[in-house]
Amino acid sequence: MTALEEFRGKIASGQVFDALTVAMSEAIELNITTWVASNDTDEREDSSKPGYRMRTRINIVDGEIENEIGREFATNPAYVELQRLHLEQVQQGREILLNNLASLQAMLATFSSTMSEMTEHKVLEPKKNLIQGNQN
Repeated sequence: MTALEEFRGKIASGQVFDALTVAMSEAIELNITTWVASNDTDEREDSSKPGYRMRTRINIVDGEIENEIGREFATNPAYVELQRLHLEQVQQGREILLNNLASLQAMLATFSSTMSEMTEHKVLEPKKNLIQGNQN
Protein backbone atom coordinates (compact mmCIF):
# COMPACT_ATOMS: atom_id res chain seq x y z
CA MET A 1 0.00 0.00 0.00
CA THR A 2 1.42 3.38 -0.95
CA ALA A 3 1.46 6.30 1.47
CA LEU A 4 -1.22 8.03 -0.60
CA GLU A 5 -3.49 4.99 -0.39
CA GLU A 6 -2.89 4.75 3.36
CA PHE A 7 -3.64 8.47 3.76
CA ARG A 8 -6.88 8.21 1.78
CA GLY A 9 -7.93 5.11 3.71
CA LYS A 10 -7.43 6.83 7.04
CA ILE A 11 -9.36 9.90 5.89
CA ALA A 12 -12.20 7.69 4.62
CA SER A 13 -12.38 5.86 7.95
CA GLY A 14 -12.41 9.12 9.93
CA GLN A 15 -8.88 8.75 11.30
CA VAL A 16 -7.87 12.29 10.42
CA PHE A 17 -5.07 12.57 13.00
CA ASP A 18 -3.51 9.32 11.76
CA ALA A 19 -3.86 10.50 8.15
CA LEU A 20 -2.03 13.73 8.96
CA THR A 21 0.68 11.73 10.73
CA VAL A 22 1.17 9.63 7.58
CA ALA A 23 1.28 12.77 5.44
CA MET A 24 3.85 14.41 7.71
CA SER A 25 6.09 11.37 7.70
CA GLU A 26 6.08 11.40 3.90
CA ALA A 27 6.46 15.17 3.59
CA ILE A 28 9.98 15.27 4.99
CA GLU A 29 11.72 13.63 2.06
CA LEU A 30 11.79 14.25 -1.66
CA ASN A 31 13.45 12.24 -4.42
CA ILE A 32 14.14 13.96 -7.74
CA THR A 33 15.39 11.93 -10.70
CA THR A 34 16.28 13.25 -14.14
CA TRP A 35 17.19 10.64 -16.71
CA VAL A 36 17.60 9.93 -20.36
CA ALA A 37 15.11 7.29 -21.37
CA SER A 38 16.21 4.29 -23.37
CA ASN A 39 14.94 3.51 -26.84
CA ASP A 40 14.60 -0.09 -25.67
CA THR A 41 10.88 -0.91 -25.64
CA ASP A 42 11.45 -3.88 -23.31
CA GLU A 43 12.37 -1.61 -20.42
CA ARG A 44 9.81 -0.13 -18.08
CA GLU A 45 9.04 3.52 -18.75
CA ASP A 46 9.57 4.53 -15.13
CA SER A 47 13.01 3.01 -14.66
CA SER A 48 16.33 4.71 -15.15
CA LYS A 49 19.78 3.27 -15.64
CA PRO A 50 22.74 4.25 -13.49
CA GLY A 51 25.05 6.39 -15.57
CA TYR A 52 22.14 7.93 -17.45
CA ARG A 53 20.50 9.74 -14.55
CA MET A 54 20.91 12.42 -11.94
CA ARG A 55 19.21 11.68 -8.66
CA THR A 56 18.83 13.84 -5.56
CA ARG A 57 17.29 12.86 -2.24
CA ILE A 58 16.47 15.65 0.22
CA ASN A 59 15.49 14.98 3.83
CA ILE A 60 14.63 18.27 5.54
CA VAL A 61 14.34 16.80 9.04
CA ASP A 62 17.77 15.16 9.07
CA GLY A 63 19.26 17.91 6.89
CA GLU A 64 20.59 15.33 4.44
CA ILE A 65 21.04 15.78 0.72
CA GLU A 66 22.31 12.88 -1.39
CA ASN A 67 23.24 13.26 -5.04
CA GLU A 68 23.95 10.71 -7.72
CA ILE A 69 25.37 12.01 -10.97
CA GLY A 70 25.64 9.46 -13.75
CA ARG A 71 28.71 9.25 -15.93
CA GLU A 72 26.81 10.41 -19.02
CA PHE A 73 25.53 13.50 -17.19
CA ALA A 74 29.02 14.31 -15.94
CA THR A 75 30.84 13.85 -19.25
CA ASN A 76 28.38 14.40 -22.10
CA PRO A 77 28.04 18.11 -23.05
CA ALA A 78 24.65 17.34 -24.62
CA TYR A 79 23.23 16.95 -21.10
CA VAL A 80 24.13 20.41 -19.81
CA GLU A 81 20.54 21.63 -20.16
CA LEU A 82 19.25 18.57 -18.31
CA GLN A 83 21.73 19.31 -15.52
CA ARG A 84 20.30 22.83 -15.23
CA LEU A 85 16.77 21.47 -15.26
CA HIS A 86 17.63 19.02 -12.48
CA LEU A 87 19.19 21.75 -10.34
CA GLU A 88 16.11 23.95 -10.81
CA GLN A 89 13.88 21.05 -9.78
CA VAL A 90 16.00 20.46 -6.65
CA GLN A 91 15.73 24.14 -5.68
CA GLN A 92 11.97 24.15 -6.25
CA GLY A 93 11.60 20.80 -4.49
CA ARG A 94 13.22 22.07 -1.32
CA GLU A 95 10.81 25.02 -1.18
CA ILE A 96 7.85 22.75 -1.89
CA LEU A 97 8.90 20.42 0.94
CA LEU A 98 9.17 23.29 3.40
CA ASN A 99 5.80 24.75 2.34
CA ASN A 100 4.07 21.37 2.50
CA LEU A 101 5.48 20.64 5.93
CA ALA A 102 4.37 24.06 7.21
CA SER A 103 0.87 23.43 5.82
CA LEU A 104 0.68 20.01 7.44
CA GLN A 105 1.84 21.42 10.77
CA ALA A 106 -0.85 24.10 10.58
CA MET A 107 -3.49 21.46 9.75
CA LEU A 108 -2.32 19.28 12.62
CA ALA A 109 -2.46 22.22 15.05
CA THR A 110 -5.96 23.11 13.85
CA PHE A 111 -7.08 19.50 14.16
CA SER A 112 -5.59 19.17 17.65
CA SER A 113 -7.25 22.40 18.75
CA THR A 114 -10.59 21.29 17.34
CA MET A 115 -10.31 17.92 19.05
CA SER A 116 -9.47 19.63 22.36
CA GLU A 117 -12.50 21.88 22.07
CA MET A 118 -14.75 18.93 21.21
CA THR A 119 -13.40 16.97 24.18
CA GLU A 120 -13.93 19.93 26.52
CA HIS A 121 -17.53 20.35 25.37
CA LYS A 122 -18.28 16.65 25.75
CA VAL A 123 -16.82 16.64 29.27
CA LEU A 124 -18.58 19.86 30.30
CA GLU A 125 -22.01 19.00 28.92
CA PRO A 126 -22.72 16.07 31.28
CA LYS A 127 -21.58 18.15 34.29
CA LYS A 128 -23.79 21.00 33.14
CA ASN A 129 -26.75 18.64 32.93
CA LEU A 130 -26.04 17.34 36.43
CA ILE A 131 -25.94 20.87 37.83
CA GLN A 132 -29.17 21.77 36.06
CA GLY A 133 -30.77 18.56 37.33
CA ASN A 134 -29.91 19.39 40.95
CA GLN A 135 -31.41 22.86 40.66
CA ASN A 136 -34.89 21.58 39.65
